[in-house]
Amino acid sequence: MRAVTNAGPLIALGKLGFVFLLSKLYDQVLVPSAVYNEVVVRGMESGSPDAYIVERSVTRGELILQDVSQATFPEKLQASPLGDGEKQTIYLALVEAVEWVLIDDLLARKTAQEFGLKVKGTLGILVEAYRQQVITLEELEYTFRTIVEREDIWIAEPLVRRIWKAVLHKG
Repeated sequence: MRAVTNAGPLIALGKLGFVFLLSKLYDQVLVPSAVYNEVVVRGMESGSPDAYIVERSVTRGELILQDVSQATFPEKLQASPLGDGEKQTIYLALVEAVEWVLIDDLLARKTAQEFGLKVKGTLGILVEAYRQQVITLEELEYTFRTIVEREDIWIAEPLVRRIWKAVLHKG
């Protein structure tokens, strides 16, 4: 299974120390150039530790950097109000015909779905890691609590609580 990731999940997983989950869950994880620049280049400039974690994963080949800077986007995508990283993520997912687009932003998720792509965000990645027994239920619970408590991870508390209840209900 292959995926293309946008900045949101990379940043959140980096802050949580869980970037490694991506290579455990997917055979290939593609990172568009604009996403790499946002997460790694700008992140290193601002001294964000998660930027170094993501950069190391690219160096190790766990994440695959893809240059999308000269891409010609479909008109509908070009006209959308999304940022470069989101547009490149959706474009690369379409061109590479990957199974998943890893993206947190609601408008970007809706746009990707309009193109027929399957989306999963940070919480979905964590739940999948639990379901595939890469992390335990206790680790998942602790991580969800951490997401709610941290001010630098922008995932709404009601969403975290709703997903947690669903996990407990489904097992």
